[in-house]
Amino acid sequence: MKRNNKQSVYLDNNATTMAAPEVFDAMAPFLRGRYGNPSSMHGFGGSVAKDVAGARMSVAELVGAVNDFEIVFTGTGTESDNLAILGTLEYYKDRRHIITSRVEHPAVLSLCKKLEKDGYRVTYVPVDGAGSLDLEFLKGSIDDNTAIVSIMYANNETGVIFPVEEIGALVKQRGITFHVDAVQAAGKIPIDVNKIRCDLLTVSGHKFHAPKGIGALYVRRGTRIRPILIGGHQEKGRRPGTENVPGIIGIGKAAELALEHLGEYAARVKRLRDRLEQGILGKFSNARLNGDKEKRVPNTSNIGFEFIEGEAILLYLDEQGIAASSGSACSSGSLEPSHVLRAMGVPFTSAHGSTRFSLSRYTTEEEIDYVLSVIPGVVGRLLEISPYWDNAKKEPVPINL
Repeated sequence: MKRNNKQSVYLDNNATTMAAPEVFDAMAPFLRGRYGNPSSMHGFGGSVAKDVAGARMSVAELVGAVNDFEIVFTGTGTESDNLAILGTLEYYKDRRHIITSRVEHPAVLSLCKKLEKDGYRVTYVPVDGAGSLDLEFLKGSIDDNTAIVSIMYANNETGVIFPVEEIGALVKQRGITFHVDAVQAAGKIPIDVNKIRCDLLTVSGHKFHAPKGIGALYVRRGTRIRPILIGGHQEKGRRPGTENVPGIIGIGKAAELALEHLGEYAARVKRLRDRLEQGILGKFSNARLNGDKEKRVPNTSNIGFEFIEGEAILLYLDEQGIAASSGSACSSGSLEPSHVLRAMGVPFTSAHGSTRFSLSRYTTEEEIDYVLSVIPGVVGRLLEISPYWDNAKKEPVPINL
């Protein structure tokens, strides 16, 4: 793809993906001719309800659910996370303890911070330098007052995969509700809610080539959860509001395609990611991989460039038509690096220069070649102006941090 006569390469697929052409085509009829309300009694709406049911089954198959009625459609992954946690707490009002990790997405982490202010006790499980969860700490944190354990499947910044099956076994021994945020795992690796033994699991359509504005929450049959919105009877009373039919059709089609392409992620996408990663790490002495090299989703590489700023890297890459994302929060006015990298103990000099490259099944060899041709000029240019790098000696300037 070209942009302003330059090559255009999109490597920010953990932020959002493009809607697959097949998804767009599947949705189109429901934006015009087939616009009936699936809750209506007449045939105009009833025929639409059948398509919604088909999409529900497709999402169920994506996560390994047996029953389609265990899928609740929501507006976003954030809403699904909130419904899982708040809906559980609303049912178990006498339990005031939540367990999560220090590296969760803000959809979970910010909610837990708010709940702390409301009087709940929250335990934040630490991770090690590779981003792996401390299972013993988690196990020792469970008590009789614990209402829910909410742990992500794969980290959005590093791609590190958490041992959710082991966590599920631990949690279910104590009869506690287990929620998994699988937003960054769905469509990239196989998911089986029965092997995980989770009660609740979140997915978000726009992370696997469905449109934005549609998410889903798996709710295992028999799981005690109350709605957090008040309204009509939709979604069996668990999430009221007229269904976003085009979005539901889109996520259903995207789920079908995701299952078809899981093998491609495990092979071709992973190979492209590794070639990009090796090309960068092999060329720059100031570059390091953030996160476990093996236990991560196939499309994600988080690389820390020491002694230069991540935001500057992104700006220069964008000038060359390359879209990636930063591991720091500098763009929001903060000088603090990401909470994920801080939790991992990534050195300050590397955390501030961290850049995430996230591929999709649409990423090509030619695009990776282009990125590898551009990166040396970007990093070299920034090292030249870095106050922490001695260009004459080609080594860092001694600093005290």
